[in-house]
Amino acid sequence: MNRTYHYHGFDVEVAVEADFSWLGGRSALSSLGYFAVVRVCKEGAALAVFSPLRFGDSPGKPFFSEADALMAGYSAGRRIVDDLFSS
Repeated sequence: MNRTYHYHGFDVEVAVEADFSWLGGRSALSSLGYFAVVRVCKEGAALAVFSPLRFGDSPGKPFFSEADALMAGYSAGRRIVDDLFSS
């Protein structure tokens, strides 16, 4: 799942990655959760302001759902813009 949000002259791009890990027995593949990958660009620019950032729930665990990861990634992107680029 990928979404782009426009916020104060920046594009906040949020991609959600599934975290697959081996659990239990031999071939019991199970999805444990999701991580948000956030990229901040000037609006309309192709290059990011800095490298993409990967966010999980605290303390470094994956989010329970794609929606949780998506919203947390968007919130993190807005905080980055507010803290680093707002005057």
